[in-house]
Amino acid sequence: MTSRAAYSRLQIALHWVIAILILAAWLTHENMGRALESRIKSGATGFEGNTPHVWLGITVFVLVLIRIVVRRVQGAPGPLPGSTPLMEMAATWGHRLLYLLMVLTPALGAVAWNAHSETVGELHETVGSALMLVALAHALVAIWHQYVKKDGSLTRITRPQG
Repeated sequence: MTSRAAYSRLQIALHWVIAILILAAWLTHENMGRALESRIKSGATGFEGNTPHVWLGITVFVLVLIRIVVRRVQGAPGPLPGSTPLMEMAATWGHRLLYLLMVLTPALGAVAWNAHSETVGELHETVGSALMLVALAHALVAIWHQYVKKDGSLTRITRPQG
């Protein structure tokens, strides 16, 4: 994987589209427990009875997989100016945790939905809440870097390289 000064247009588009879709999925999750119960009682399978939340989750899952491939091919920006080894390690593991949660959350949702499992549905909800908390922390750290440390952190994910 190569190191770059900023993300590519494709990486930036994927980042912001996925962020918006994750927020939309979180905002539409409220009645999913009842929807899953109804799906279990009716014996629905496949795409039958899919809700906007389910479609958003499927879309997020596919786009995150594409994003992972693009990141492996195109690389990512190197360390921010003035970053310490501890900050670099925190950034690396923070991003790894975000990617893990972005894959795990919709995967668990798909298992719960298609296997008719309320237990997995509850795990999906818990992991989804963790994703939202980590994403919020990610955003706050990026804002802190941009406006307190003034190191151009947000510029790398808003203005493409080249």
